Amino acid sequence: MKPALVISERDNVATALETLEAGRTVTLGTIAVTISERIPHGHKLALMPIASGQPVVKYGSPIGLATCDIAAGAHVHVHNVASSRGRGDLLDGSLPEPRLAEPSDAGEPAETDTATPAPLSDAGVAAGPVSRS
Repeated sequence: MKPALVISERDNVATALETLEAGRTVTLGTIAVTISERIPHGHKLALMPIASGQPVVKYGSPIGLATCDIAAGAHVHVHNVASSRGRGDLLDGSLPEPRLAEPSDAGEPAETDTATPAPLSDAGVAAGPVSRS
């Protein structure tokens, strides 16, 4: 089993699929990184240095900003990342646009599948199935 998961080539973090101990070197695709501190299962590790104030990118989209310099192989979690989700004050164009899916290799637009939610009843319960178009 792979020790960690990288979703997109744009990611600068990976998700640990098992607890990673300091000193271990993991190779993920073309990136080899030595773990600098214990990283619990399900937490993130830096694949490359991330400067303070720079986006932390997972799933090909920024998930927050580094609150300090983060070295490659370091544990990336709430102690060194501030979430940028729901932060209207950060809408100055400094963050990359979030991505919902990876683009095709040919540069063609990806097929879309849009869902229209069913209307809600007075009790807030869906009154019918979700329709897809």
